[in-house]
Amino acid sequence: MLLDAGCSHVIVGHSERRTLFAESDELIHAKVLAAIKYGLIPILCVGETIQQRDAGKTSDTIERQLKEALHDLAFNVINRLIIAYEPVWAIGTGRTASPDQAQEIHGFIRQWINESFGMTVAKEIRILYGGSVHPDNIRTLLAMQDINGALVGGASLILDSFIRIIKYDL
Repeated sequence: MLLDAGCSHVIVGHSERRTLFAESDELIHAKVLAAIKYGLIPILCVGETIQQRDAGKTSDTIERQLKEALHDLAFNVINRLIIAYEPVWAIGTGRTASPDQAQEIHGFIRQWINESFGMTVAKEIRILYGGSVHPDNIRTLLAMQDINGALVGGASLILDSFIRIIKYDL
């Protein structure tokens, strides 16, 4: 159905689906495989809640989500997906990870990909930031070494805001 509608990408594992629909890591893994099977590019969302962050479990949470979602993907398939780090505590709250905080987790994700799939894949895979992205923080977020783009949520619903995000470097 998504292909018939002209879609090329599909978001999988978004925090709202994990929370509101109790989507498990196992189901998210199945969705990643289905997306790839049917020629869609999965955008795999990973992220921690404020409770996990405050408990020092950010890396453990992200690693578990990555392992479960990607555990049996072949090397020639992994480079066809995109990963989006979306700190759940920053979505719709107006709170945003600082550029340094976001870079730390993006670097962790890239290192995990390196250890799991090799340096070539780690260098090529795109890792997006998706936690309260807005015109005032896009430039500093995208200046970070391991942040390759943004998964824009609420700010995409406000035309002026979204245009300013898209044109941040002009």
